[in-house]
Amino acid sequence: MITKQNLLKISLCFLLLGCNATKKDASKNKNAEIKVDYFADNGFGNAVAIVQHPSGVYHKGITYVAYQGPLEDPYVASYNHKTKEWKGPFKAGVSQMGKDPNRKKNIDNHGKPALLIDDAGYIHIAFGGHGGTREDGVNPLGNHHYGKNLHAVSKKPLDISEWETQDNISLFGTYSQFIKMDNGDIYLFYRHGAHRSNWVYQKSTDNGKTFGEPISFLKHKRRTEIEAEDSWYPWLSKGNGDDIIVAFDYHICRDNKNAQDARGHIPERHNLYYMVFDTKTGEWKNVKNELLEMPLTKEMADQKALVKKIPSDWTFQGIADVDSNGNPHVGVLVGPDVGAKRSGPKRLQLFRWNGNAWLQSKNFNLPRGNGDIEVKSTTEVSIYLESDVEETGEISRWDSFDDGDTFKKAQVFLSRKNSSFVISSLIDTPHPDARIIVAEKEKGSDFRKMYLLGDSGPIKRNKKETILEKPIIKQTKN
Repeated sequence: MITKQNLLKISLCFLLLGCNATKKDASKNKNAEIKVDYFADNGFGNAVAIVQHPSGVYHKGITYVAYQGPLEDPYVASYNHKTKEWKGPFKAGVSQMGKDPNRKKNIDNHGKPALLIDDAGYIHIAFGGHGGTREDGVNPLGNHHYGKNLHAVSKKPLDISEWETQDNISLFGTYSQFIKMDNGDIYLFYRHGAHRSNWVYQKSTDNGKTFGEPISFLKHKRRTEIEAEDSWYPWLSKGNGDDIIVAFDYHICRDNKNAQDARGHIPERHNLYYMVFDTKTGEWKNVKNELLEMPLTKEMADQKALVKKIPSDWTFQGIADVDSNGNPHVGVLVGPDVGAKRSGPKRLQLFRWNGNAWLQSKNFNLPRGNGDIEVKSTTEVSIYLESDVEETGEISRWDSFDDGDTFKKAQVFLSRKNSSFVISSLIDTPHPDARIIVAEKEKGSDFRKMYLLGDSGPIKRNKKETILEKPIIKQTKN
């Protein structure tokens, strides 16, 4: 029998349950509205890099970004600057790398995606290669290593949710770099194999439906006086008009066993070079407008394309941009040979062409770290730089108002203690609020938080949207 007292108890119980439910719902809603600085937490390894570029494009009010995610597969996300809405990230393809649990090297990192949007609005990525394997057949322009160079395209214009992998570029590729010219022509540049391979480009005139055969522009070849081969690392970008500009350094690819250096094959790179590809005429020229014979050899590069001879220190990662008059600014990281299999800490050295000679920047206060360059005018130059100072990782912009002669820190976009960062090159035609993509390297994990940074700092996102599924990685460490 239900008494009046029992009814009061039951009513009180329901009231308490309702209060608890309301508190839980409020807590859930509160968590849903928490904003964080990063847009995803599933970047993997060195999730972006300057060499594989562009990693992002701003197009019709939306910034599209690509990065290396779990198992080295490519992921793409987008941000609408008007509605403040994030989409993705969506997996855009399956890399052949990152799937072997018995591989000695934990993460290969050579197949990070480069991204491009064609004139019809379809989004393209190139990804997944580190030279191909012998099972893929004979590489006519170099040697083999790992993975497959792949090309994927969105199934619908400006829609990142569904992708289809195409079979229209060479599998023997790595370090993919996309460039779209004003007339819509698409160029895909890459190294056609492992270290001992030519650098090539493939051209498409139909929005990436088909590509021409690979055309070599930097030549690998055997050295005769030492046990090594000539190898290269270029960085290419759109210049003025029909030009593509190239900053590059030289890798002396020593045999694993050689009489000259007991360290064997090491990542030893030297010198800084520059040249220009006129896509209208098909001609390659140096800064003095002298024709270069293709594919370029080490001897011809030393004679006609040299910016700075750097014979003893080691170099890494060239960058370049030009002013409105076509005068280039180029940079490269430089560090001392310390007798180990890696160089000492590297700093950015900058050079500019004044119409008659290469001049080196007098600036010596740039911190150690990698970066990209933006030439804003004939006098204004900016460097977007990642650095690590006193156990604090930082992404900052350094400005020059004397044509790149001296620089001062102008803005800090992101700073984290006990963390370090890897960065992309500058996003193509960037929105001011989204200029660069950054992955945060946290100790004890191969997964990275991914940031999209601009003049207002990181673009934030609801925390619940950034927590993504990550497989358990059971790879063997070195």
